[in-house]
Amino acid sequence: MHPVLQASGLSMVFGGLRAVNSVDLCVRDGEIVALIGPNGAGKTTFFNCITGIYTPTEGQIRLCRPKTHGGGNDSGTVLNGFRPSRITKLGMARTFQNIRLFPNMTVLENVMIGMHCRTRAGILGALFRPPSVRAEEKLVIEKSYSYLEAVGLQSLYSERARNLPYGDQRRLEIARALAAEPFMLLLDEPAAGMNPQETIALQELIRTLRSQYNLTVLLIEHDMGLVMSLSDRIYVMEYGTKIAEGTPMEIGHNPRVIKAYLGEDFNA
Repeated sequence: MHPVLQASGLSMVFGGLRAVNSVDLCVRDGEIVALIGPNGAGKTTFFNCITGIYTPTEGQIRLCRPKTHGGGNDSGTVLNGFRPSRITKLGMARTFQNIRLFPNMTVLENVMIGMHCRTRAGILGALFRPPSVRAEEKLVIEKSYSYLEAVGLQSLYSERARNLPYGDQRRLEIARALAAEPFMLLLDEPAAGMNPQETIALQELIRTLRSQYNLTVLLIEHDMGLVMSLSDRIYVMEYGTKIAEGTPMEIGHNPRVIKAYLGEDFNA
């Protein structure tokens, strides 16, 4: 399969702390790949490097548009030093470990904000609202509603985001990320705070969205049931360093992973 995201020798140093230490990672078109490890392993720092929040101290990040989204004929784009907005426009969107919705805006408005990088209207268009701008606004509303349908929140479109149950707020974040029309979706602990029923529903939702939108998915997650049942491949980090990679079965039987993260009694 065609590589979509490649990190080579990626390192991030804060003062004397090497939070990410020469990590290599490759995610291929259509895969669901998990990045796991104990708290403080450097997983979210790695996410922040590849999405432009941090500029890595060393290494390279390359994003390649897959054939399913009109690419596949070049070596991709090196993302080092790009702003998060530019990376999103290139086709990689993310959610966050701590929910970052606009609480006083409606559910639909939160998703519409996610489409900002795909709209063309400027300041003059917003002021004078010619027919082209009004047509674009109508399309944004229609598309945003379709993303709410995809995550099962269409009936709540007019509700304030702050009033949603926690699990629905997580789904809304995913809908907003989808609104950027990515080919690669990064999910930072999407099941955090969810009960078992919500987690099972989330697992099915991620599978459905991958198929519906031809997505490639990279996720950080602590729920090992979700990781083992959902992922095609898994990378494991400890103290900023990659210590293992492989299929769920391989990771579940890796002695170093069991000792570092899963616990001695884990049984895959």
